[in-house]
Amino acid sequence: MEKKIKTLYSVERLRDSYRDADARNEFESDFGRVIFSPAIRRMHDKTQVFPLTTDDNIHSRLTHSMEVMAVGHSLGVKLIMKKEFADLENLAEYDLIREIPIILKSACLVHDIGNPPFGHFGEAVVQQYFDKLFIDDEKRVAKEVKEGEKGEIRFKLTKLEKEDFTSFDGNAQGFRVLTKLQVLDDAYGLNLTFATLGAYLKYPNTGEIDKSQKIIARKKRGVYQSEKAYLESIFKKSNLVSGNEFFRHPLAFLVEAADSICYYIMDMEDGFNKGIYNYKFIKKQFKVVDGIEEIFKKIEAKDKLTNKKPSDRKKVVNFRIQLISRLVDTALDNYIKNYSSIKDGSYQEELIFDDETKLADTLSLFSVNNIFPIYEIQSLELTGHSVLSGLLDFYIEFIFSGNKHYIKRAVGMISNSIIKIALLENNFDAENENEYYKYFLKPVIPENDGGSKTEKKLNDYSKLRIIVDFIAGMTDQYALNHYQKLSGQKIS
Repeated sequence: MEKKIKTLYSVERLRDSYRDADARNEFESDFGRVIFSPAIRRMHDKTQVFPLTTDDNIHSRLTHSMEVMAVGHSLGVKLIMKKEFADLENLAEYDLIREIPIILKSACLVHDIGNPPFGHFGEAVVQQYFDKLFIDDEKRVAKEVKEGEKGEIRFKLTKLEKEDFTSFDGNAQGFRVLTKLQVLDDAYGLNLTFATLGAYLKYPNTGEIDKSQKIIARKKRGVYQSEKAYLESIFKKSNLVSGNEFFRHPLAFLVEAADSICYYIMDMEDGFNKGIYNYKFIKKQFKVVDGIEEIFKKIEAKDKLTNKKPSDRKKVVNFRIQLISRLVDTALDNYIKNYSSIKDGSYQEELIFDDETKLADTLSLFSVNNIFPIYEIQSLELTGHSVLSGLLDFYIEFIFSGNKHYIKRAVGMISNSIIKIALLENNFDAENENEYYKYFLKPVIPENDGGSKTEKKLNDYSKLRIIVDFIAGMTDQYALNHYQKLSGQKIS
């Protein structure tokens, strides 16, 4: 198999892959790996906007991701039809048809694969929890030292390792899912191509976060310390690094555009379906945007087949279709116009927001003002706070207790595949699943060895990583049920 070195569309993988010959190319193989992964299936019961909803008409994280995949694929198909783009990249017809659309399709489908239960609020809960945990630990040590005691830190992590938890992010968790947590016999996960992983990575950053948000690749902690070596390998061989600075894969801009288009527009439609507002209200909010009045006139015209006025439901659906089409065109126009600065890492805008009409800004404000504040969302998000904080309390207390009986039982509740990855990362034996708990125990210091610790044990970073990997991978309902069992609220 020919490998492309140092290219945006690299078919290289973190580990060599040998598969039976078939008609698919490497990127089409990526899509198959993604589709059949357990992490994709779990997204069916993860929050998009409305937590723990039983309404089948409302989006889950999986249905959202499928829609993003559809829009991403459309972006890819429309992009390769534009001669100016083909001229910019000097790509062959095969590259255009069989590569870019399928790379986008896979990257879009997995863009939320690392999101924890209870959506983006779940991310905030994990961040706040660890921020308090580490601060309280430092305060306790300072107090003990002041009182003349030893004052030993409970959680021994570096600054950057702590920030992996205090800046917990679904994007970084997703990269870990794709590259490690979908484990079979090694620590390479789905072992996707560099092109697909590059397109997925929204924030290729393992260091400081740019709080000014001027450098788009460093807006968040997009990759953990545990996957830093993988990031470096992928981006160096894809020519996406300058000095110590990584910059986005160009296709990541289109993945982001597809996500934002679906996120804002489908949230609006979900709000309508939930009865939060009506079509008349939607029209009033959007008619101030340049060109939208013409769209409303078009969708309100009599149906050419039935000669009847469309229902409000149909108007909202048609409005959604028109908005997607318009924002897709905006994204593609900006992508091609700014392609050279996108490739060299100097373009620092989101494609659909780089628009004088401010349509995307209007959509964003619509969600903020009319959907997120409603009682149902806020009350269930607070339920999510109790569940996630409670689960973190239980597992951190059990695993860091030093008590063999609690450790053994807590480890027994966690998926073996998650623990196996941590052991593989530390070059420990991962074969005997019944002995996994021993790696969590405190080292036994033999009387005659001068105090040296000879046993292989997981460090604190790996233990916390296991706990977060386990909880972040839960569905909303599983997290709720698991919390209720551990807290004694239910037994079955």
